[in-house]
Amino acid sequence: MRGAGDGRLPVRRAVVAVTARGDHMVVLRALGLGDLLTAVPALRALRRGAPGTRITLAAPPVLAPLARATGAVDRVLPLDGLDGPDAAPPPAGPVDTAVNLHGRGPESHRLLAGLGPGRLLAFARADAPHTGGPGWDPDEHEVDRWCRLVTAYGFDADRADLLLPAPEAASPAPGAVVVHPGAAFPARRWPAERFAAVAAALADGGARVVVTGGPDETSLARRVVRLAGLPEGADLSGRTPLPELAALVAGARLVVCGDTGVAHLATAHRTPSVLLFGPAPPSRWGPPPDRAEHRVLWAGRTGDPRGREPCPGLLEISAAEAVEAAEKALAHHEP
Repeated sequence: MRGAGDGRLPVRRAVVAVTARGDHMVVLRALGLGDLLTAVPALRALRRGAPGTRITLAAPPVLAPLARATGAVDRVLPLDGLDGPDAAPPPAGPVDTAVNLHGRGPESHRLLAGLGPGRLLAFARADAPHTGGPGWDPDEHEVDRWCRLVTAYGFDADRADLLLPAPEAASPAPGAVVVHPGAAFPARRWPAERFAAVAAALADGGARVVVTGGPDETSLARRVVRLAGLPEGADLSGRTPLPELAALVAGARLVVCGDTGVAHLATAHRTPSVLLFGPAPPSRWGPPPDRAEHRVLWAGRTGDPRGREPCPGLLEISAAEAVEAAEKALAHHEP
């Protein structure tokens, strides 16, 4: 993580006044599951630095259970993206501090400025206008980015503070290998046939394999289950709301997936994983490199993470490579 020595903004740890009891802080992170989980260290830094402040997180309502599980958030204000008529819902009461953990602006800066906060914590953006924050670094890891932002404003952040407590929900398949073939964009979707080959190999080796996916990924999950020759009950797609999905990942022997929110759930619960990266590099979105339980496969080729075709670099990763990594992970982390 970059700090005071990066030439952007001196760290002002000693001069930050902790907000008074009863103050209200609104934090914007109206993005997806992985985005929330990579912001956990920054959120917890805000909580530690302002223990008497009421913290409201503006985020998609589906993420509310995990947001509360971080211990850093008092309330979730439903907000899914910055577009549409509900893009600027009114907060509950005056806002003393607004924190932009959403992006570099200017739209997100202006949305928060519209709340009339006493101060705005955000990256510098002259056309927002907001010039008091640190500079944006497009190449830094997502966890480091937000840790650096809040540290620049005097909140001590620990980039390793990623873990979540054990879920209260029961796992629908304790001890299973979880295969998650979906991703938000086609560029990040490894072929279903290769996921099926991995699932079949692990099932042949004696593992219980289940396949997950959101409500819009059921056809993909069914295809993987069919191609892998798994029993019908192995298809959990569309049947695991976020609390149950978190419990499933937390109780799994292994997770196999691409660069998705499920990968970040594995990091949050220290579940062994095999992660297929491309087009975004693991240096920007991958698990902590010192966590031996996570095995990252990446061909070294970047591209558009929102592309409409699978990334060529992602396609360079073979099913045999993934099977080998998964078998090693299972052997290393016996139940």
